Amino acid sequence: MTTTTVNTSTIWHGEPSLDYANDGSANSVISHLGIEFTEVGPDHLTARMPVDARTLQPAGVLHGGASVLLAETLASWGATLVVDPARAYCVGMEINANHLRPVMAGTVTGVARPITLGRRTQVWEIRITDEADKLVCISRCTMAVVEI
Repeated sequence: MTTTTVNTSTIWHGEPSLDYANDGSANSVISHLGIEFTEVGPDHLTARMPVDARTLQPAGVLHGGASVLLAETLASWGATLVVDPARAYCVGMEINANHLRPVMAGTVTGVARPITLGRRTQVWEIRITDEADKLVCISRCTMAVVEI
């Protein structure tokens, strides 16, 4: 008889809520660009963003700054949901991005996963794909964990 062990642990502090992240993003640039959190997995956070007049550059393709905003939004909320809010909060320190493929319309989806979750810093990788699941942008964001 073979026994399979399933790891049910997650990276999150408490039970993360999509409603909490979406409601907490209301009335900000996040909601203005139409970013919506769609999934919390055991080790990742997912959001989508429309590619429309709000996120296009004048040449008619997804603006790199909009992709970076989606990436930092995912890293910031991911980092926030990992720490105990009674003991710390998180702020961005650095972000970089490689824009790999143009997108003219539709929706892009970002998935953020931590590379490291330290006591004072966290590093997150964010992969943004188009509707055909092709990689559009890859980003890395370093977050500072600030003790209260």
